[in-house]
Amino acid sequence: MNYTTALTTCTYCGCGCNFYLEVLDGKVIGTIPCKTSPTNEGKLCIKGWNVHEFVQNPKRLTKPLIRKNGQLLEADWEEALDFTASKLKEIAGKDGPDSLAFLASAKLSNEENYIYQKFARAGVGTNNIDHCARL
Repeated sequence: MNYTTALTTCTYCGCGCNFYLEVLDGKVIGTIPCKTSPTNEGKLCIKGWNVHEFVQNPKRLTKPLIRKNGQLLEADWEEALDFTASKLKEIAGKDGPDSLAFLASAKLSNEENYIYQKFARAGVGTNNIDHCARL
């Protein structure tokens, strides 16, 4: 039996709470608040306490899916990114960049959300970006 903990940052919002994931024989089994974290000072919200549960969820997507002939089929990352980039270019080329919109996620860090909005605004050329921050 191999028990370890790993210090990490919560994925549910941009607050940056720290906690330890409890890992038993390679499987994440629990969450322990980090008492020395200046952000959450050893406290966690209900989502933070249960954040470990989605890691091994059998419904969790672990590979990209592309719809082909009406069916979702597994693809490798290179194919999925190429497909996405070509569709974005096609739509923006046909109807302009403001025909696209981007929805950011509360599960990303503030830094990741910043990069995402920068991609939408500077890379694609649209200000159509929103964020679903449900704490």
